[in-house]
This record gives sequence, structure tokens and C-alpha cells, in this order.
Amino acid sequence: MPEALPNCLEKYCSRFDDLFRNTAQRAHFRTYTAGLLSECHRKNITVIAESTIGCGYTNLHHFLHNSPWNADEINDRRIDLVWQNRQTRPHVGFRLVIDDSGHRKSGSHTDGVARQYIGQIGKVDNGVVAVTSHAVDELRGIPLDIAQYFPASAFEKGKEDEGFKTKPALALSLIDSCLRRDLKPGRVLVDSFYGNSGPFLIALEERQLEYVAALKGSRSVYVELPGDTRREKHRLDNVAKTLTAEQLTKVTLTLDKPRDVWIARFLVHFPKLEGTRVVVIQLNAPTFDEATDIDYLITNADSTKATASWIAKEYSTRNWIEVFYRETKGWLGLTEYQVRSKATVYRHWIIVFLAFTFIAQQRLTGGFGAKWSSKPLHTFAETLRAFRHATECYVLSWLESNIQVFVAHRASLGLKFA
Repeated sequence: MPEALPNCLEKYCSRFDDLFRNTAQRAHFRTYTAGLLSECHRKNITVIAESTIGCGYTNLHHFLHNSPWNADEINDRRIDLVWQNRQTRPHVGFRLVIDDSGHRKSGSHTDGVARQYIGQIGKVDNGVVAVTSHAVDELRGIPLDIAQYFPASAFEKGKEDEGFKTKPALALSLIDSCLRRDLKPGRVLVDSFYGNSGPFLIALEERQLEYVAALKGSRSVYVELPGDTRREKHRLDNVAKTLTAEQLTKVTLTLDKPRDVWIARFLVHFPKLEGTRVVVIQLNAPTFDEATDIDYLITNADSTKATASWIAKEYSTRNWIEVFYRETKGWLGLTEYQVRSKATVYRHWIIVFLAFTFIAQQRLTGGFGAKWSSKPLHTFAETLRAFRHATECYVLSWLESNIQVFVAHRASLGLKFA
């Protein structure tokens, strides 16, 4: 029922109308987007259709599966709209965060489902994995692109199949998509899965991109330690064991909850990279023996800029990605799709990105909160709650003159008013 939706959502959806061929597509686009933003207990075709007056499962299924619209065009338009508004576009020199995330998926009929490492649960299980890119600064984070990862087992020739792409290869394709849009990031932030890949770091440097990347403790670098007469090959976790209190500097990271870390900086030679790079070892305690969490970070930034504190604070902005996954999985049904083909899963993900961006826009521009909330809306969850409140108000107003339509809808689901 588009007429029972807040005007701000209708206005936002109308910015995409020319990318759909007919009125039915536009209506189903609004229905699916509103369903993802709603309080439906599951964000899939069945539940959204049952919760929407005048929309059947078959029509919504056709819209997501077979209807001729282009998800890439929708995503490009969404990003264009973000960059047209100074309040929503990330600052010049934003960080481009690359990450991957997986989720469980039972059965074997959905494209890409296989036994693979699922970060959400921290082990190998049956599921789906995607690589994502995000533009982030101190005030905002906007998802850019997403690509589904297909493990070697999904291909007839395994890793030798021409269709197989590693996660670092997918990540580079997302980075290239960002550059093709002429969105030049100040630096790229990646976790240790990508940072440990020498070819990936080389590819970033070939693109003249600055990066801060995590490394695994098992990674070896050439560094001169006390007792060495020149740079020697050492594992980073062994270097961490040699740290003294005098070598560590305390830094407070500004996150959702401020966190103190202790860091040490080294100039190292990284195998396959020419010249020296700056590496930081970051502990969550003032000594190695007390530390329960140790991070190893590398950057190709100029050594005069790349102080230990700068590297640690730059990498900490990557924490935004964890918030994004929590919000899209918990609130918007990123993993709750009821579709099977790669193309249709991608369509679902892109509309989730759009729904997320809509709420982010309402938070950043502020007008929505002034009308529907008596308190400032600082977070995604607070803004989504206010939007749902606005939707309830519109629905209640609509019901005053359309109660029989609502009763008929419930009757079609086998329910009645006593």
C-alpha cells in the first residue's frame, strides 16, 4: 500500500522510477523495500507478501526473479544520489573498506551454497559468502558494491576453471568499480585475509592506492631486532614477544566504546614489495604476556605520516563494517532471502543496500527526526525505529477509511475478526 507509507520513502523510491518499465514493477519495488524496512519477523517474499495489502506472492516472486530490471543500474543510481548530497557523501579522501561475510544456508539448491568458512559463526559450514566494499569516514559509512564468492567446489574444473575467482580477485574488481566511478579513496582498509596476500598488496600499489592492512602473526618480515646486526627474517608473533614496555605507546581508539591499545612501530622489508614498509604491532594490554588480542598492521603510507598512532586510528575506522553487517543482517534481512539463483540473490542484496542507504540518509540529513522523534537520531537503529513509528502512524490513518480492505486482506490469509 504505497499510500500508507511515509512520504519520505515514496519520494526516495521515485528517484528510481525511470529504471523500471511499468507501474507494476515500481509498485513491487516499493513493496519489497518497505518490507525490508518493516517489522516483519522474516524478510523474504512470503512474509512480505502476506504483510502487504494488494500484493500476492506470485507477483512479488516474479518481480525479484524474472522481471526485466537491472540491479546494477539501481545500485549506480543509489550511489549517485549519495554523492549528490553533501550531507550524505563521504568526505574527500574517504577510506575504502573491503571485507567479506558469510551466513549459513541449508540445502544445495541456492547458487554458491557450499561448505566454506563462515565468519559469522567462526567455522566451516554450509553457507554463502560475499565480498563487499564500503566508503567510510568519521561520520558515515555507505555500502558500495557486493559480489558473491563461489568456492572452487562450485566449478567443474575447481580452481583451474576460468569462472573461479578468489576473494582477493573479487575485492580488486570491487575496488576497480569504485575507481571507475571516479571515487578516489584516501586509502584502502583490509583485514589479514587480504593483507597476507602479497599479490593483492602489489595490485593496490600498482593502482597507486594507499592502504592499511592487517597481517597474520605467522607472516614473516625482514626487521632488525635487538641483537641483530642487520635485518633478519622474523615472524611477526615472535617480534611481538620481544617488545618491552619502553617500546609501547598507549593510544585511545575512538569507537562505539573508547578502547585503549598499546602499539609499537617498525620499519620492515615485506617479501615481494620493493623498499620498506611501516608495520605496527598493537596489543590490548601494556605487555605481551597480559595481551589477549594482538593485531599486526602494515601500510605503504609515507613513513613520516605513518606514525604508530596514525596507523592504529586509521585501521580502527574499519570497525564500521561490523556495525553495517550487524544492522543489515539483524534489521534488514540481508541473509533472509527466499531465492536461489545468483542473479536474484544479488537483486535482494542491492535492495537491502538501498534500504540501508535510505535510513542512513534520513539520519544524516536530520529532517525526518525533527518530524517523527522527540530525541536526536544518532544511530541507524534509532532512525529505523522512528521510521517504523512513522509507518505505523500512516497505516493507522489509512485504516480509518479502509478497514474493509484490511479485513478482506486478512480473510485471504484465512483469518477473520471475531
